Amino acid sequence: MIRPAVLLFALLMSAPAVYRYVNDDIDISQVLIRFLIAVPIAALLLAGLRFVTAGYGKSAEAAAEPGKTAEAGKPALGGSADPESAEHPS
Repeated sequence: MIRPAVLLFALLMSAPAVYRYVNDDIDISQVLIRFLIAVPIAALLLAGLRFVTAGYGKSAEAAAEPGKTAEAGKPALGGSADPESAEHPS
């Protein structure tokens, strides 16, 4: 499914063609063709932006809640959750 942000960005990229249509410089078919070309380009650009910025919120989220990290629930190497008992087995 196409995200609404992609369609909005594609409309923004094809805005000069819409402006030229309003001034009767080009035909509506040219405007629609330019919009249809802008949709996959906008989708690729926004996907790249999402890929680059995907990791920024995760590190701050993990630092804010240290009790809910993935390593907090794992036992130590000796099978005990207490680090002192793992060093000195009885």
